[in-house]
Amino acid sequence: MIRRPPRSTHCISSAASDVYKRQPVSGEVRNVIIIGSGPAGYTAGLYTARAMLEPLMFAGYMSGGQLMLTSDVENFPGYPNGIGGPEMMIHMREQAERFGLEVHDKNVEKVDFSERPFRVWVEGDEHRADAVIICTGAEAIWLGAEGEEAQKGRGISTCATCDGAFFRDEEIIVVGGGDSAMEEATFLTRFASKVTLLHRRDVFRASKVMYERAANHPKIEIQTFRQVKKWLSDEKGLSGAVLEDPRDGSEEEISCTGAFIAIGHKPMTGFLEGEVEMDESGYVLHSEHTMTSVPGVFAAGDVVDTRYRQAITAAGMGCQAAIDAEKWLEDQH
Repeated sequence: MIRRPPRSTHCISSAASDVYKRQPVSGEVRNVIIIGSGPAGYTAGLYTARAMLEPLMFAGYMSGGQLMLTSDVENFPGYPNGIGGPEMMIHMREQAERFGLEVHDKNVEKVDFSERPFRVWVEGDEHRADAVIICTGAEAIWLGAEGEEAQKGRGISTCATCDGAFFRDEEIIVVGGGDSAMEEATFLTRFASKVTLLHRRDVFRASKVMYERAANHPKIEIQTFRQVKKWLSDEKGLSGAVLEDPRDGSEEEISCTGAFIAIGHKPMTGFLEGEVEMDESGYVLHSEHTMTSVPGVFAAGDVVDTRYRQAITAAGMGCQAAIDAEKWLEDQH
């Protein structure tokens, strides 16, 4: 519970530290625990910290989210010359910590949302809080082909909207057979001189309209029965790939300076099984604003977002979740 006078705005002044104090409870119970980091988590941390809710964040062993694999970010407001993804995450974290966010780079193992205070286990230790904000994100599904790790963020991407502009007048490939792959390939024609779409079968999951839009585009070539066996590189970065025909194992090489893998995402919600409502793919569902099916538990960013998956939309939702949590805690008092 938090105790403070009612306010008419959510613009929080740092001068209000004398009224936004966590009430002591038997044992250590935080106002807010944030699970996950990235733009959603750090923004939620910033807002709840400035609200003097003394938030505790478990950022994960790989804190910062998918932007830690992005070399350049040019579509986040406020950076006219662009910024490296890891650098931007460091800035977000430092800003939130400046206002009091406590961050631990550890993974949450399990939770219990059956009663309040909610319980969160990290490396065997139990932590409790009156509200929880889930910002664990979703990770792109990678191919796992030889040489992939070395080229992530250096030529191989999972987000055309984020990185497509870096490949102007270059030949690139897209891997996938669903609507996302067709959409990525079509979008990338704005920049690339040629887009080759690779699919391991000759049957596509994509809707007819999306497939035909890609198939009929003059810059797109669709190759079926092709899967990436190995990524090739030179001193400049990605240079091509070794393709394999799954029917007979025959191989061929293709040249490219950029590649986009569009075979899906998976939300990082395994630890939430049975605790909050999720869709069939494991994405957390909102019931009211950013609140989940459990009152007092909120979710923001790619862990709920199946459409946009952008840093700016994740940050905006992190702000919403923080304000929702703050207001909900006020109402409980």
